[in-house]
Amino acid sequence: MNSQLTEISKNVLQNCLGLRENETFLVVSDDVKKELAESLYEAGKSLGAEAVLMVMKERSKSGEEPPAAVATAMASSQVVVCITQHSLTHTQARKQAVASGARLATMPGITEDMFLEGAIAADYTKVKALTEKVTGLLTQAKHVRIEKDGYSLSFSLEGRNGVPSTGMYLNPGESGNLPSGEGYIAPVEGSASGQILVNGSVAGIGALDSPLLLTLEQGRLVRAEGCAEGEKLLQMLGDGDGRLLGEFGIGTNDKARITGVILEDEKVYGTIHVAFGSNNTFGGTIAAGVHIDCVVSGIDVYLDDSLIMEKGRLLL
Repeated sequence: MNSQLTEISKNVLQNCLGLRENETFLVVSDDVKKELAESLYEAGKSLGAEAVLMVMKERSKSGEEPPAAVATAMASSQVVVCITQHSLTHTQARKQAVASGARLATMPGITEDMFLEGAIAADYTKVKALTEKVTGLLTQAKHVRIEKDGYSLSFSLEGRNGVPSTGMYLNPGESGNLPSGEGYIAPVEGSASGQILVNGSVAGIGALDSPLLLTLEQGRLVRAEGCAEGEKLLQMLGDGDGRLLGEFGIGTNDKARITGVILEDEKVYGTIHVAFGSNNTFGGTIAAGVHIDCVVSGIDVYLDDSLIMEKGRLLL
């Protein structure tokens, strides 16, 4: 057991989740992330919590539901950390646990390096303030246009509310990623049209060696061109609702790095990400059983024709 990982885990549990003595604390993991999960479990025990570690078979993709026994345990715990290879963030199990009052953090794909360096070390008071500001702008906006290298993608946000992932989940029913720092929203289904050049990373694929050009028509991804990973992305999303645009987000963590692990990549300050697949857990209507994020840097973002990000620099 790495004592440094356990100490960092204690700080995360206290500062970001407010874990207290005698609270029920559940760590959900899989075979891939079991070793890191054990550090969180030991940290929870050392803080006096009623700690439980559940290890399940690795899910096949992000957005896939955990076993029923895991979902039930999540909904009956006060504090939950999901440290898994594939994300449980956009699952009904996460949504039901939060509805039951859990303070919950998901850590999909997190590595030992990410525990010791990068986004986990951010000043989350500052991250929270910027994230809430960005989220407020998303909630107020009715229309988004994002532009890069001559390509443009537009979609509607009308009637949708932004969601802050601040990295601090101290009250019952609060949840998000750790490490964190993003404001995100569910675009109106069927409204997206245009093209976007993805140059950062793609969940389940990693950091891109060359840009990937995505073409959307009536809210649906119809082509992924420019590098070999395009076909892999389409295969992961399937032929159904997985190809619908489900999320737009803006990174707000100035300590985050592009590492090829989407958990940290999508939090990098000044990047944006679009995701395809499920969004019914945060205000949308898509239930696809898959959710794949694509990160873009150096981009211009317009909300209702007002420039709020220029070449990756927030103008707030």
